[in-house]
Amino acid sequence: MLSDRIRAVRVLARRGMIEPMRPDRAVHAFLAIRRYGAFGGLIAHAAARYGDAPAVTDERGTLSFVELEAASNAVARGLQANGIGVGSVIAVLYRNHRGVLLALSAANRVGARVVLMNTGFAGPQLADVCAREHVTAVLADDEFDELLTPLPSSIARLDLDELADGRSTAPVPAPGQPGGMVLLTSGTTGTPKGAPRNKIDPLQSAQLLDRIPWSARGAYCVPAPLFHATGLATCALGLALGNRMVLTRRFDPEATLAAIDGHRAGVLIVVPTMLQRMLDLGPEVLARYDTSSLEVVFAAGSALSPDLCRRTASAFGEVLYNLYGSTEVAAAAIATPAELRQAPGTVGRPPLGCRLACYDEQRRRITEPGKVGTLFVASGLSFTGYTDGNHKEIVDGMLSSGDVGHFDADGLWFVDGRDDDMIVSGGENVFPQEVENLLSDHPDVIEAAVVGVDDDEFGKRLRAFVVAVPNRQPGVDGIKAYVKANLARHKVPRDVVFIDELPKNATGKLLRNQLADR
Repeated sequence: MLSDRIRAVRVLARRGMIEPMRPDRAVHAFLAIRRYGAFGGLIAHAAARYGDAPAVTDERGTLSFVELEAASNAVARGLQANGIGVGSVIAVLYRNHRGVLLALSAANRVGARVVLMNTGFAGPQLADVCAREHVTAVLADDEFDELLTPLPSSIARLDLDELADGRSTAPVPAPGQPGGMVLLTSGTTGTPKGAPRNKIDPLQSAQLLDRIPWSARGAYCVPAPLFHATGLATCALGLALGNRMVLTRRFDPEATLAAIDGHRAGVLIVVPTMLQRMLDLGPEVLARYDTSSLEVVFAAGSALSPDLCRRTASAFGEVLYNLYGSTEVAAAAIATPAELRQAPGTVGRPPLGCRLACYDEQRRRITEPGKVGTLFVASGLSFTGYTDGNHKEIVDGMLSSGDVGHFDADGLWFVDGRDDDMIVSGGENVFPQEVENLLSDHPDVIEAAVVGVDDDEFGKRLRAFVVAVPNRQPGVDGIKAYVKANLARHKVPRDVVFIDELPKNATGKLLRNQLADR
């Protein structure tokens, strides 16, 4: 809609992404992205705008925007010298460091497609994805050498430093078509699907800018993995605003606090499990570091419990923003600190250019607050189908998120769980997340997960896996009594198992199938 695009321009101007007094810069950005793709164009434009300002800091030091641009061109020429161009597919298996940005930017500039691989992959998953996506070359950290061994010899193993060594840093000629990108779904069961991201529209960045006051020309700490949309999209946004991206290969909660303090970071990008591990360090450790520079703590990728919302506000102030979205639908809703204070655990409201609705099993739209249904999303960044030819369900032009949820009387949205996580016990429907959120509020519980297991009498019964606070185990009867006092009787777990840690993937999503197999 034209009105949405006009509003998007206003949002971009308000956040400093474009300058009303310098329309030439907006034109330069548009042309750069059109010629060199999302990342190639972004880095080319940022270099012209921010020059020698720091762009990326990792274990190898700091690169300025100009240096990042020069290195991208050198790598692009190295790719061309190795026969990589339009039609090539590059698998990138990197942890968080400059290599991710250089690989994406260089591939864009030569017209190659990048598939961002999950660093938590097992060998069979990596091989399956490489075969399905027709990968022709791979860039990977040395630690993954063993995973690459089974790959066919037709897939070239490339090294980023060797590609750039001795190459010209002058801009490469634009390809006939900029290279695209494939993001992979979380893959909590089986081989993850591929979601192509080829659509380029700078105005769509207004979705993330609309409800969040991202800082400019400062520093962002990005422990969230860059192979996932959460880390990648916010990193791109931060670079576009002239910020330094502070990257570390592996997440360490205390080292992240130290980085916030040392760089006076205004933004922290995390998945909820990372945020929880930082808060679990305790008040004494948190007090060692000055985190008062934080203006935004951006969490996405998995459910954010009400307890975690409250703990974050207590530790860092009113700075937490909760994004609800997925690899397929992109952004769907964003909760502000005020909304999280009003209703901890909410995912907020749809940002500019997005629509969110829920439908019943007959796919009739639900208009009654509190009634649970399947969530459908419309976004200018929604994908156009998986790389294997399959697609998500579409209703009224909106894409299924695969989740169920509801909205309240104030118009705030809530996600109740995955559609396929629902447990039918004794004829009653139970969504595990409601019980899990309640258990997380228990003073002696760190986190919990609930799954359904076979039962001769009820069909399925609830089994809770609980991570207790050290030396404060509440006991099986204590857990059951707590749930019974707060929820309906059919939501009380029949079994309670105490474990040291819940199994999660690299993006913090709970691996329920591993619990169900116990």
